[in-house]
Amino acid sequence: MIFLGRKYKFAEFEQHILEKKFAKIETIVYRNQDQDEVFDKLETALEIREEKLLVINTKAELTDKIARLITKATVENKVQVLQIEEFMEIYLQKCYVPEVGELTDLKFLDGIKPFSAFKMVQKLVIDWLLCLPMLLCSLPLWLLAALKTKKESPGPVFFVQDRVGKNNKEFGCMKFRSMRVDAEKDGIKFASEGDTRVFKWGETMRKTRIDELPQLLNVLKGEMHLVGPRPERKFWTDQFDGEISSYASRHVVRPGITGWAQVKYPYGANAEDARQKLMYDLYYIKNWSIFLEIHTIYKTAAVILGKKGR
Repeated sequence: MIFLGRKYKFAEFEQHILEKKFAKIETIVYRNQDQDEVFDKLETALEIREEKLLVINTKAELTDKIARLITKATVENKVQVLQIEEFMEIYLQKCYVPEVGELTDLKFLDGIKPFSAFKMVQKLVIDWLLCLPMLLCSLPLWLLAALKTKKESPGPVFFVQDRVGKNNKEFGCMKFRSMRVDAEKDGIKFASEGDTRVFKWGETMRKTRIDELPQLLNVLKGEMHLVGPRPERKFWTDQFDGEISSYASRHVVRPGITGWAQVKYPYGANAEDARQKLMYDLYYIKNWSIFLEIHTIYKTAAVILGKKGR
């Protein structure tokens, strides 16, 4: 596989994914390079590779000479050509979101719209078929969580916080409290791995997702789905909306207890992490299917059993 350009820089875990899929990966730097030298490198790469995939990963326009080379190779069936946006959806299951200052059109939002009536019926059936039994079966855990929280960290057992839902409307998102009562005495900030504000039992609840069990009530109330984008606080959505292209597009659907971004992306705590998670959220919205829903639930179960919750 050949990458022409470096518009999108792959994270280390993404590189590992691609290395498992492709025996040889070559990157040819394009922007601000001598075009004759780029042409020679690309021509050589196209000649020596057997099963070739060329990914156009540059912000700069291709020169006529290089475009003709690629066209000739395509016509002769020497290479399959994909734009970086297509490549990411197929091989990384995420939608490319432009960086700030890079946005020239809104094509990346094609297909990002509320679920159809038929899809909504399917999602509601899944929500009720899974969430109601989960709620009833987990009641002993609710009692355990309440007792251990009271013992380790005196204060309220439940933590209700306004989060942004569908159409940017806020709702009271319920959780078992996993941090000390004065967790935000120094201001609002993201939770992080090894966060000292989290008490011992709170850490266990976060890793096993026990802290999110009360959100089953949010699902049954119609404020959330079992699967969907993570509900964030307005403080963060306002900030990210100014830093990430069309961040609010994720709010065309209800948020979820778990989601494609949550099972695919490592723990995040800044704007770039939010942009990365948005790419997964948009892929989920654009490509929703029963299979993707079940696959997300399965991966969530694997995370919980492996105690890798975030």
